Amino acid sequence: MRFTGASVRRVEDPRLLTGAAHFVADETPPGCLHAVFVRSPHARAAIHSIDSSAALALDGVVAVFTAAELSLTLTPVRQPALLAPDVPVLCADTVRYVGDPVALVVATSRAIAEDAAELIEVEYDPMTAIVDMDDSISGREVLWPELGTNVLHHQHHRTNDVDAAIVDAAVVIRERFRQHRFANAPMECRGGVAEYDGERLLYTTGHQSPHDLKRRLADVLEIDPARVRVRCAEMGGSFGQKSMLSREDVAINWAAVRLVRPVRWIEERTENLLAGGHARDDRVDVEAGFAADGSLLGVRLHLVLSLGAYPQVGYPASGYANLIRSLFPAAYRIPAYEFTADLVATCTGTYIAFRGPWEMETFVRERLFDLAADRLGLDRIELRRRNLLTSDELANGSCLGVVIDSVTSRETLETAAAEIEQRGWLDRRAASRAEGRCVGIGLACYVEPAPVSPSLLGAMGIVAAARTPQVARVQLDADGTVTLFTSQQPHGQGHETTLAQLTADRLDVPFERVRVVWGDTDLVPFNLVGTGGSRAATLASGAVIGAAERLAETLRERAAEALECSPDDLVLRGGTVSPIDAPSRAVPLAQLAADAPVEATGEFLSADGTWSNATHCCLVEVDAETGRTSILDYLVVEDCGPPINPAIVDGQIRGGVAQGISAVLYERVAYSPDGQPLTATFLDYLVPSAADLPDIEIHHLHTETTDPVPFRGVGEGGAIGAPSTVVSAISDAIGIPITDQHLPPAVVAALIRRASDAQ
Repeated sequence: MRFTGASVRRVEDPRLLTGAAHFVADETPPGCLHAVFVRSPHARAAIHSIDSSAALALDGVVAVFTAAELSLTLTPVRQPALLAPDVPVLCADTVRYVGDPVALVVATSRAIAEDAAELIEVEYDPMTAIVDMDDSISGREVLWPELGTNVLHHQHHRTNDVDAAIVDAAVVIRERFRQHRFANAPMECRGGVAEYDGERLLYTTGHQSPHDLKRRLADVLEIDPARVRVRCAEMGGSFGQKSMLSREDVAINWAAVRLVRPVRWIEERTENLLAGGHARDDRVDVEAGFAADGSLLGVRLHLVLSLGAYPQVGYPASGYANLIRSLFPAAYRIPAYEFTADLVATCTGTYIAFRGPWEMETFVRERLFDLAADRLGLDRIELRRRNLLTSDELANGSCLGVVIDSVTSRETLETAAAEIEQRGWLDRRAASRAEGRCVGIGLACYVEPAPVSPSLLGAMGIVAAARTPQVARVQLDADGTVTLFTSQQPHGQGHETTLAQLTADRLDVPFERVRVVWGDTDLVPFNLVGTGGSRAATLASGAVIGAAERLAETLRERAAEALECSPDDLVLRGGTVSPIDAPSRAVPLAQLAADAPVEATGEFLSADGTWSNATHCCLVEVDAETGRTSILDYLVVEDCGPPINPAIVDGQIRGGVAQGISAVLYERVAYSPDGQPLTATFLDYLVPSAADLPDIEIHHLHTETTDPVPFRGVGEGGAIGAPSTVVSAISDAIGIPITDQHLPPAVVAALIRRASDAQ
């Protein structure tokens, strides 16, 4: 392999760094109209009337649409025990959060559309907002009266009797762990350009799954799918936000069909922070018993998750609870386990996927182990050693039957422990504390389905995100160019580079001769799940390898006729086909495609799914006066199989860690008690710069595997492990148990003051 395993420079970077990349906002077809949404300023209110006469009188305004004209609704995925009301594209009689769309203005320029939107008069009758989870559970006010409750999903599962398991526990921990709400905040907000010529609808947008978007648009607009084309431009990030059918998608496509004119909508940052969706708004009440030696005897969890005002379209909300429940055991020994979840409606933005949407299980579990170690007087690493499954136990899976026999949590933990000692963190902490400084060490272990396995789906009890094979098509053209068509939809992961590396190696052609095509439903193979859930490294790679190897076989067969020898005696070498022992008789690959392109298709679905896993650890110092946390050192010990491109793998891990650190120290979506957003711009919703983040060192373990495609995903892991690691370190630094995840300076300083006052 000349390219696979090498840190080949990303082929995407030159156009991205020089401004040559083409994003949705660069699309302005002739005669294009511009759309602006009128959004509710109230968290909850009845709509009495909408007067758009002044807006329609403004020169340049083409149309104003309300629910009277655009009365479509979106149907979310429904599951047993899940209440999921239909979602109106535009609100007709009630708004349920600040940012709810009530009208769509279409004009000849963005400026005119914005001016017109301000002229629309909406008469509201404000109602009591439901923001707090407990207020929602109480049912004093019901957001969806037709449902009769705010609890949209309840579940309860038990593996053995927790009460009996912990009756003789040396330590019983009862705590409430909280994880705050935050936004995906991609560099590029949402947007799209819809064009309809009377026959066919073309939608240019940024989306993680173009074919799924096409199917859903065709369904809600009642258009033959053959007459719908989705074309995805470059994407400036998504992190799960651009993975569903949005109300805005439907509205602007409906408007384009209605007007038979191109309609363009580009989301502003405030819109994105209000209406683009939020993640991680949940809490878990824990009761857990530990033996004197640190062994976990049993644990009971009660998850409450704030779903927002509307269900996500495309993935059932219950799936998030199922993920948290099923992944909490990870690679640990849990003799008795009980899990309850309540998912509640609130007057806030929709709960959507974000990098590692099950991360709460890692935060709760790893903080629980830290608290138990402190209470028992045990080293935090040692307590984890005593609870991690042995290699023999791993073969039997987790307590829920999730097969995790390829997980190396013990190995990553031991490597991290050795690094902590070698780096002198323990001595540094002791010396700093002797000087009166607050220095602490934190760590966390986690597993990452990469991608989801059948046993995990079985434990989750759903098939909404069914495992579907990835398909790739590789084509050789007459000029010697190899074109790879993939259903992957890159938005920063480097797929153009990694998939080209695999293709170039299997066909033994120059790397620069491989072109990757993605994002166009007229061109790329069908798959309802494009990029997401760490599918690319294993599934897309397997499909590409299969397609390239089949193409190589076809090329050998064609060359065998010309060279009058057996295909088995031929080898692809440097863009040619030649006998193994006679390279001088080489036939250029381009010659074999002179009459017509030669192509082959590959399909791949891993038998058991695969897992990545890691241990994170960091060293921090906390200023006791200001509460400011400085991360002095950060280390990740990762096992994700052999990397296709080490630089890209490390970039994915570092990016996830950066988001996890930011979640603890910076980012938080906040609402007032009456549902008014307090973080609607980047002046209030804080995101770090590169200068605010530490250097992140990554060590890789490479365990041998018999999998036909040994590569595993790492897209979620950094964001899963970092929050609990940073909170663990801050807790250790200030000597205070911490169960909340958001720890900006003011919060940490308040914790220190309260602890001092209590003494």
